[in-house]
Amino acid sequence: MSEQKSKEKKIKIESNEKSKLKSKLTELRQDLVTGDWVVIATSRAKRPEDFARQKRKEIEESTEHQCYFCYPEETGQEKDVLIYQDSYKEWTLRVFPNKYPAFIRGKRVKHFEEGPYFGMDGVGYHEIVVTRDHQKQIANLEVLAVMEIIDAYQDRYISLMNRKSVNYIEIFHNHGQEAGASINHPHSQIMAIPVISPYVQLELKGAENYHKNNKYCVYCAIIKWEQESRQRIIFENDDFLVFCPYASRAAFEVWVIPKKHQPYFERMGKKEKFQLAEALQIAIKKIYTALGDPAYNFYLHTAPCDGRDYPHFHWHIEILPRTSIWAGFELSTGIEISTIEPEVAAQYLKNIED
Repeated sequence: MSEQKSKEKKIKIESNEKSKLKSKLTELRQDLVTGDWVVIATSRAKRPEDFARQKRKEIEESTEHQCYFCYPEETGQEKDVLIYQDSYKEWTLRVFPNKYPAFIRGKRVKHFEEGPYFGMDGVGYHEIVVTRDHQKQIANLEVLAVMEIIDAYQDRYISLMNRKSVNYIEIFHNHGQEAGASINHPHSQIMAIPVISPYVQLELKGAENYHKNNKYCVYCAIIKWEQESRQRIIFENDDFLVFCPYASRAAFEVWVIPKKHQPYFERMGKKEKFQLAEALQIAIKKIYTALGDPAYNFYLHTAPCDGRDYPHFHWHIEILPRTSIWAGFELSTGIEISTIEPEVAAQYLKNIED
């Protein structure tokens, strides 16, 4: 083949590739539960490996002896509300009230008005769940150690759910400075609060509306389709599915969800807790390995504990790596931009060795 013909062939291939890209510049995807819109900006697409090059800001390192959570008694933390110990009577996990709580316990909710405004006191409970090892995050823990964390979540949830002024319990984990973690010792937080957040309200309403129109759980519909299409599944075991949502709000967003319809996290049994521990540990380890230990948040969304029945809801955990920063468009519209297709992200994570 002559040099001229070779150049013409190359130009034609590049033109075809550009044409394909041009026909699929962006997608607006709607979250089936909330109705929220997400932009999948394939015209700004990054390769999966590009995200690992974004180095995470480090929280100022403290030695084990300076850490608030390694020696809670010595650093002025309040008395444990829950503690797990090994066979040597050494603690492996402990839960204690936050020294600087966002919600104040032991008070009744007082409502107040100011002109057109309405508010209430920040009453509730704010607790910290701390694992023993100063360095090991969930990605590096054994499954049984992760199960111990889930045990603690459930134990404290059950203990707090019937307290006065508690209508919803938020359990979440921040990893990395960009994700809001101010202490580098791995820990989760539990907030038992008097209100149900707007985001959870949207999910509840969306689940109810979908069931009313389709006589079927919206989350079960999502699970069924994901298992059929196999495009976005990262991992699954007997009881849980790990996948990148169709309308991912951020690059490499991952959900962990029970396969069977379950509105209430607190009703999960021992076998299911082990299966959840395995699914959650693998999901986070894949993100850790694939993206070079990024900052991330994960949180649990379950049916509220406000005394009402929520049969159409389906509890789940959402994991959001901090791969981008909200700018003008996202802040002004509430429409989030993800720079990689969930299908590509899922395949990349799936191929990462556990």
